[in-house]
Amino acid sequence: MPNSSSISEFLLLALADTRQLQLLHFWLLLGIYLAALLGNGLIIIGIVCDHCLHTPMHFFLLNLALLNLGCISTTLPKATANALWDTRDISYAGCAAQAFFFVFFSAEYFLLTVMSYDRYVAICKPLHYGTVLGSRACGTMAAAAWGIGFLNAQLHTANTFSLPLCQGNAVDQFFCEIPQILKLSCSKSYLREIGLIVINALVFFGCFVFILFSYVQIFRVVLRMPSEQGRHKAFSTCLPHLAVVSLFLSTVVFAHLKPFSISSPSLDLVVAVLYSVVPPTLNPITYSMRNKEIKHALSKVLQYALFQLQ
Repeated sequence: MPNSSSISEFLLLALADTRQLQLLHFWLLLGIYLAALLGNGLIIIGIVCDHCLHTPMHFFLLNLALLNLGCISTTLPKATANALWDTRDISYAGCAAQAFFFVFFSAEYFLLTVMSYDRYVAICKPLHYGTVLGSRACGTMAAAAWGIGFLNAQLHTANTFSLPLCQGNAVDQFFCEIPQILKLSCSKSYLREIGLIVINALVFFGCFVFILFSYVQIFRVVLRMPSEQGRHKAFSTCLPHLAVVSLFLSTVVFAHLKPFSISSPSLDLVVAVLYSVVPPTLNPITYSMRNKEIKHALSKVLQYALFQLQ
């Protein structure tokens, strides 16, 4: 049987069998990727260029857009190229890099936890908002989210790709996903990685509890506001974040808690698309729909771009 030292490349899951469907998948994946690049790119440019958006909330939103860009850029370009050129292979080093960066950029839930704290301070302790969430504090919290993501990715990737692989080199996914790589490992050799996954799940649960507690306090304060306009404004700043958290939680929880009895390559593929492609594509729309400041900044960016083209 082959082991990890003899494997020089992996074979990713083929999205289609016929050439026509492969080309259809190519155009579909390319369209989704360009939409994600455009949406997140516009948010980044709008926040950077508009001084009115240089606030803690938009600073964290900028970091979220960067994570979204990194996450979708890790998976879709390779899948798009494979669909175009009718290939499945990815090098061993390329697979390890893809797995590392996917876990690294999946640190979104750490950043969403920080963003819930930002909303908690802004609504529950508005008089202390400027002091509690100063530029240094915001930078430290964002750096901590990125740093935890990097450490998490390093541990998972190093541990997974140090395991002996005895079940061939065919990965049942359109990108190198760590759970799919573990299926190729020898019997009982993946217990260390299972331990890391359990620790990760506990940290994830802690983040969920923190977000839930923050929003319980937020809703208590908002519902006590005497002004209907004040309640509406407070809710409008929280609803996009709440929508993004709900989308992230629903896809990730379903991906990890779905019954093994209904697991299949097709279902695993759909679930992987839900948590690796859908959030980075929809998050910019979610945040820009109800945020007047973002809409105003994006309109100025688009007007400037159209003016330059004339």
